Amino acid sequence: MPHSRTGQGDTKASRGGVLRRLGEWCARHFVIVIIAWLVALVALQVVSREFGGSYSDNFSLPQAQAQKGLDVLKAHDPQAGGYSSQIVMRDDQQPLTALSSQMSTTVADLKKLPHVLSAQNPLSAPGTPSGQQNVGPLSDDKKTAYITVRFDVQPSTLGDDYLDGVDTAVQPLRSAGAEVEYGGPLGELARPSADDRVSELIGFGVAVIVLLVGFGSVIAAVVPLLSALISVVGGLAILGLLAAAFTFATVSPTLATMIGLGVGIDYALFMLTRHRQNLIDGMDAVRAAGQAASTSGHAVLVSGCTVIIALAGLSASGVSFIALLGLAAAVTVVSAVVGALTLVPALLGLIGRHIDRFHVRPPVAETEAGADATPQGTWHRYAQRVERRPLSFLSAGVAVVVILAIPLLSIQLGHIGDGADPTSFTDRRAYDLMADAFGPGSNGPLTVVIDQTNVPQSQRSALASKAQQSLDGAQGAAVITPLTPTQDGDLLIGTVYSAKSPQNAATTDLTNRLVDDTLPDAVQGTDAKGYVTGTTATQVDFRDIVASQLPVIIAVVVGLAFLIILAVFRGLLVAVKAAVLNVLSIAASYGVVVAVFQWGWGGPALGVHGKVPIESYVPMMMFAIVFGLSMDYEIFLLSRVHEAWLRTKDAEGSVAHALEITARVITCAALIMVSVFAAFIVSDNIVVKMLGLGLAVSVLIDATVVRLLMVPAVMTLLGRHAWWMPRWLDRVVPHIDAEGARTEARSASR
Repeated sequence: MPHSRTGQGDTKASRGGVLRRLGEWCARHFVIVIIAWLVALVALQVVSREFGGSYSDNFSLPQAQAQKGLDVLKAHDPQAGGYSSQIVMRDDQQPLTALSSQMSTTVADLKKLPHVLSAQNPLSAPGTPSGQQNVGPLSDDKKTAYITVRFDVQPSTLGDDYLDGVDTAVQPLRSAGAEVEYGGPLGELARPSADDRVSELIGFGVAVIVLLVGFGSVIAAVVPLLSALISVVGGLAILGLLAAAFTFATVSPTLATMIGLGVGIDYALFMLTRHRQNLIDGMDAVRAAGQAASTSGHAVLVSGCTVIIALAGLSASGVSFIALLGLAAAVTVVSAVVGALTLVPALLGLIGRHIDRFHVRPPVAETEAGADATPQGTWHRYAQRVERRPLSFLSAGVAVVVILAIPLLSIQLGHIGDGADPTSFTDRRAYDLMADAFGPGSNGPLTVVIDQTNVPQSQRSALASKAQQSLDGAQGAAVITPLTPTQDGDLLIGTVYSAKSPQNAATTDLTNRLVDDTLPDAVQGTDAKGYVTGTTATQVDFRDIVASQLPVIIAVVVGLAFLIILAVFRGLLVAVKAAVLNVLSIAASYGVVVAVFQWGWGGPALGVHGKVPIESYVPMMMFAIVFGLSMDYEIFLLSRVHEAWLRTKDAEGSVAHALEITARVITCAALIMVSVFAAFIVSDNIVVKMLGLGLAVSVLIDATVVRLLMVPAVMTLLGRHAWWMPRWLDRVVPHIDAEGARTEARSASR
């Protein structure tokens, strides 16, 4: 801030603005604020551990046909309904038939476990009819088999202690020398708990290096990291308490940590940067912190609200699983904003004017030239080059984004199966044993249910014959078992095994053909209803629902962000520009994710085994998160452009001035956020890898190609028209003060 803003005008301004008063109070009473934060942090941890809930992937889609089919199956045949999981055995030394007594003991003990509806002995179960591919439960060489266990609840929700009983039940088989692995939900329950500490350490380490190189000051590097860490820990404790009332996915705390650290460091950095410039301009530490809260604090508040609104837009999907993921991320965003507005000023008040006492290079601040000085920096000269050739820079940026977005045209949404997990996971080993012995489709059987309750007895035989004939011709099926009636005779049940793995697009196509064509044709002319249920069918339904709602989410998030930019900067074309460029940058990041994971370009290097589809909800989550985060840099840069425009009415000069004074902090903030997100690529969870890479690439593209090439070029081409606002629209849209400029002006005028 220019030196001319200190003095009497600043004293008057200190009385105006809630954020200024809050910042000054926190800086002046830093002991109270810091102790309050620490006490609250300890209390939240204690309460969360005592009363907090757990995370699980147990969710339902009440309107989905797979869920309706499961409900019908439960009502008529509870033993066949429920949630199934496989326990897979392999013995290379002897046939499993030699372990008949151990197998019987294991099956009997499994049936005694809580929540178990049934357990099928593979040695006495009927095998696959001759002439068809063997899909179990006993392989042709008698050395691989699987026990199908059905539960009345989702096994992955039963807790780690439940595995003790399962381990005890299968111990006779293991003692006899057989390899025993858990597939499906039991395998997910047996996975090691997620540990994000390595990712956090990597992210923090890179952040320290970036801050030291970018700003030189050791203390200035520690403050954003300390504030972000405390804020995230508090946010995660609150999330744990919320988990007692809501069912959050297992990926929720990792996602919340990822987002919370990224925005927490960024917000604290924005505050710190303005504070240090205020100190250089002659303010004392308390007034400097208040000024930073009044200016950059406004930008942090607006940016945080934008991120939260974008995440809230996920509720438009109509899927509680996705809406709660957005809520989980929003919790740590809120804690990051609160930390930036209260804890950061308190830490700055504690440090006083000694913020640059320890340094590794001559410390630098926001800019070396005041707002009224003649800028001569590298970034100003760069901005002038953009001014001279805006079309060239814009064309270069568009070309880069379009090239990166090309893979998006072939995106395949789906569910990432166990076959992509590390071999250290028991469900991956079970998946491989099943695929080798019974074909890839054995890992995702499709259960066909035909409800003939309303069909007269005289017509049921003809219906069964017609339905079986229709199923036998299903394209893409490897094995189709005969339809068999339930004990009450009201349902026909069969199993369809795909020729491909559950995550393969061919299996998705097979499922949709069965639902949309085969079963409707089979029951045509009767009052029967057909369903395809099971884990794979549920995942396909989830994928289809998410894919259909993605355009809605995009429209909602873009619309809300457009309105926020319009309300902040009062420029119609500025708001349009922000929305369009952010959509382009997200499309480019989608393209990179498709190339790496779906095309396999670098997937093995990231620990991904083979090519995998894009997890169905990842694009939706990425869009909401990235669109919200990109507003941070958009608001931070445009607020400086707008501030200079209001002061000078020089459109091109305002862009150059804003770019010069924000380039360093935006670059450092972006590098930190990229490092935080990219550090989560080391996670064993493929979805976390996907989100980490996608978010890192998105921020990198947004902070470089978009913010340094496209935004200055577009703003230069628009000139003063960028700030045009129809009068009728100006009256309708509420006013939001991004960096307290209007508060400053009103206070100074008094």
